[in-house]
Amino acid sequence: MSGFRFVHAADIHLDAPLAGLAGLEETVARRIRTATREAFAALVDRSLEERAAFLILAGDVFDDSDRDMRTAIFFADRMRRLASAGIRVFLLHGNHDAGSGITRHLPLPDNVRVFPADRATTFRIEELAVALHGRSYPKREVREDLAAGYPDPVGDFFNIGVLHTALDGREGHANYAPCSLEGLRAKGYDYWALGHVHGHEIVRRDPPIVFPGKLQGRHIRETGPGGAVLTEVADGTARELVFLDLDVVRWSRIELDVGELENIEEVQAAIGNAIGDAVDTEANGRFLICRVVLVGRTLLHDALAVELPRLRENASLDAVAKGAQGAWVERIELRTERPDRGRPDLGEDFDPLLDELVRLSGDPEFHREILGKEEFGRFLERLPAEVRQAPEDPILAALLEGDSDPLPLLEEARRQILGRIGRGTDARADSRRR
Repeated sequence: MSGFRFVHAADIHLDAPLAGLAGLEETVARRIRTATREAFAALVDRSLEERAAFLILAGDVFDDSDRDMRTAIFFADRMRRLASAGIRVFLLHGNHDAGSGITRHLPLPDNVRVFPADRATTFRIEELAVALHGRSYPKREVREDLAAGYPDPVGDFFNIGVLHTALDGREGHANYAPCSLEGLRAKGYDYWALGHVHGHEIVRRDPPIVFPGKLQGRHIRETGPGGAVLTEVADGTARELVFLDLDVVRWSRIELDVGELENIEEVQAAIGNAIGDAVDTEANGRFLICRVVLVGRTLLHDALAVELPRLRENASLDAVAKGAQGAWVERIELRTERPDRGRPDLGEDFDPLLDELVRLSGDPEFHREILGKEEFGRFLERLPAEVRQAPEDPILAALLEGDSDPLPLLEEARRQILGRIGRGTDARADSRRR
């Protein structure tokens, strides 16, 4: 058995939009909209540079039932580039592209082999003594253990299992095609090329059981590098596994303690510094999309809710101004607390309002009455497109994102109300002093 190398990628979601970018400056938006396509082009380029014998795409190459021929043409063109270099491609459909018509409606070059959905199938590369076993999803939700039906390994071959699975369960991922680690090992394969879980993970090294993770992060839950895995095989054994950074836009969640800061201007400066540090340490030359989470006990607790739009706007302008290695602020999230964890002293005129806010926050009937009404959903649907795409109000943004938990929404409402009342009482106190 001769030595060779191959590239293993998954969860590409080609041409799927990135989330959380409403209000993005247009020149930056154009750059970001093509991120999944550019990352896939980088995957093909790197496969060529590394002289890979073949490329494995372990599911969710496409997004949902996308039949956009522009996506199909782009994909086929990149496959032809690999074909011209003699690189084979083994493609498996996962839950997001089980219904995709792309590979059915556009003829693909002969170097692309697609695992069928009706049964587990083995593809052989005779000159390398490699056998790849896999099965595409027949439908979006697959709840049975597909791996149990995979064939026995081919004798004296390097056997690779290709599977789109949550394995024994991974947080944040639907438990599709569940299977056990021991079940995979028992198959006797030399490498398991998994997909579905968007975080890179080498679950086991002997034999390698590998999630390459997402190729390109698409929202704030997909922070950190995206890419693929390059595997070196010698003497029938996977000797080296190297993660390849291939993403073109990166996401970062920045937690910033503002407990010691005395005014909004200091908070603004601290946000700018934190974003600059993230660009230097996390971006690695890529454009960085940030969510800044403010934490800590602070007297600015209520005022921050009122100043949130201005903080985000100024931080975004400052971040974009950093140039080619710049950033964008997707959101500033408030998780601060009052120093005494108590209620503010706004005077007896506001005591009934504060009492009512406390009562409503613990009233499940109120939660059902407000958030459960069909009229409320229809109200959100009828909002103008520009409001839905770029909601400045944090409560409205949470509702449009489908946050059905009323407690964070009520807490945000409480902060907004108290912040505005506090500003008014402070202004009146200043006036009396003058």
